[in-house]
Amino acid sequence: MKKIRLYQNTAFKVGDKVELDKDNSHHLLKVLRFAAGKNITLFNGDGQDYCATVISAKNVTLVEISSKQINDTESKLDLTLAQGIAKGEKMDFLIQKAVELGITRIIPMQTERCVVRLRAEKVQKKIEHWQKIANHACEQSGRSVIVDISLPRALKDLLAEPNHNGFVLHHCATSGLSKLKHSSKATILIGPEGGLTDQEIKESTDAGFKPLLLGKRVLRTETASLVAIANMQLLWGS
Repeated sequence: MKKIRLYQNTAFKVGDKVELDKDNSHHLLKVLRFAAGKNITLFNGDGQDYCATVISAKNVTLVEISSKQINDTESKLDLTLAQGIAKGEKMDFLIQKAVELGITRIIPMQTERCVVRLRAEKVQKKIEHWQKIANHACEQSGRSVIVDISLPRALKDLLAEPNHNGFVLHHCATSGLSKLKHSSKATILIGPEGGLTDQEIKESTDAGFKPLLLGKRVLRTETASLVAIANMQLLWGS
């Protein structure tokens, strides 16, 4: 059986007996049919992996923390993705893969050409859905930190913040990553399916975001984001 890694927002100490939360307990007992005596790995976002042994697997799952170790899978690059909200499962897919590729945080962007317009009463539910996808991607990819999915932002609010070392992706740019100076921090700004408008690109570059070209071909938003992350990780991260 593959190594089981689960995220739980709980403080862990070696020797503690911990009750797994409802979702994790259901996954172990009902989906994996886990039995007492087997080992799992827990993490809570502090950068550590906690080895635990299941000591009770009945109505609830009780585990005992036996050891901990630092998880060194994080990239040296502090990378933010400011992503125009894409439709339906595209955004789910994009978040999952961005986390696997080592993104640090994700900011859903409400730009002019976004087809998806989140109503105020549904924003929190959507963020919780995206955060759960990100957490599961951390479990699967072996990370022990949590990638924060922020509340949706307007472009003007993002651009008002300093020190982004930002890059705005669009197909009319002339500079690629290979020509850029090495950095330990960056923000990638990319539009939704219809891209950013000319005015949004101008506002971004006026605010200091550097135009970035990924290649000669026009990429879909979910492709462009992941290509940009992968290339930045290769050149500047891990």
